[in-house]
Amino acid sequence: MSMKRTSWVIMLLASMLFSACSSQETVMPTPPAPSPQLDPQPQPTEPVEVYPFTAPLTGMGNEQKLDQRPIMVMVNNLPKARPQSGLDKADIVYEVLAEGEVTRFLAIYHSQKPEVIGPVRSIRPYFIEIGRGFDAILVHAGGSPEALATLASHDYSNINEISNSQYFWRESFRKPPHNLYTNLDKIEQAIADKKMRTTAELPYLPFLPADAEITDGEPATHIDVVYHRLNKAAYEYDAQSKRYLRFSDGQPHMDLTTNKQLSVTNLLVIAANHRILDKEGRRAVDVVGPGDGYLFQQGKARKIKWRREGGMIRAYTDASFSEELPLLPGNTWVNIVSTVPGLADAVTYQ
Repeated sequence: MSMKRTSWVIMLLASMLFSACSSQETVMPTPPAPSPQLDPQPQPTEPVEVYPFTAPLTGMGNEQKLDQRPIMVMVNNLPKARPQSGLDKADIVYEVLAEGEVTRFLAIYHSQKPEVIGPVRSIRPYFIEIGRGFDAILVHAGGSPEALATLASHDYSNINEISNSQYFWRESFRKPPHNLYTNLDKIEQAIADKKMRTTAELPYLPFLPADAEITDGEPATHIDVVYHRLNKAAYEYDAQSKRYLRFSDGQPHMDLTTNKQLSVTNLLVIAANHRILDKEGRRAVDVVGPGDGYLFQQGKARKIKWRREGGMIRAYTDASFSEELPLLPGNTWVNIVSTVPGLADAVTYQ
């Protein structure tokens, strides 16, 4: 075969090969299928527990209807009596001056049952007046002559340790009179033994929903309440629990039984007229009103007017008493200071 013919054959074969390669389509890689989009799973939430009943003095849910009479116990607040037992389980606590510029607590028990209550001390007429508004059974160890005369002349259910010592006991770790204690089991036994009436129609208290947020008022995360230069109470707001932690004379005010600091959901501080009656320093305290005060809730302070209505001291928005301020579900403390020197000197907050 000649050289010319050979070259022609090579060119023909090359042309055919090029045409075959050009006619093939380019194969692109298939992209991966997109992953299916899943709806985000909702975060689990704590179930809201629903109770069939509401405790009338705290607004908290309860498994049972609470229609029993409240128990009111006079509790010592001298420094030698601290820390006390059972104040943390009281639905409502009133703090009022007794003699000697020392305060005394009136603890009202209804929805909770403390293991121990005390130290128990004597009663005064204005404490009787407060307890009467709750139809409470009054528990005390003696009293002023006027208080004992009031109890003797009226049909007020009361358990006086002086004549009913079997329902009380004394502890050895404290000296008298700071070592007298009782509990609700003993009080209930006394009620049964004395055939006291056990049910009551309690006064109505308005409460906000459990998730309510207080937005009105001035900031009040620290509160000082001065009863006397040697007798001071203070409250620090704890944002996590939404409660005020109690201090007495600069120290955390603890519960002896639980070893936990006392705390308050609703703090009402009111000014009431005080009058010295005798050389012992016994007082008459006006617990009817009207008067001025402050309501502290969730780190906020609101100036209020107060008066006793339906047997209870209540907070109102103004002097017309047309709008009662509701409480948050939880416990309430009422600090009653004197109108002399008054709220401006007795109560400060920031």
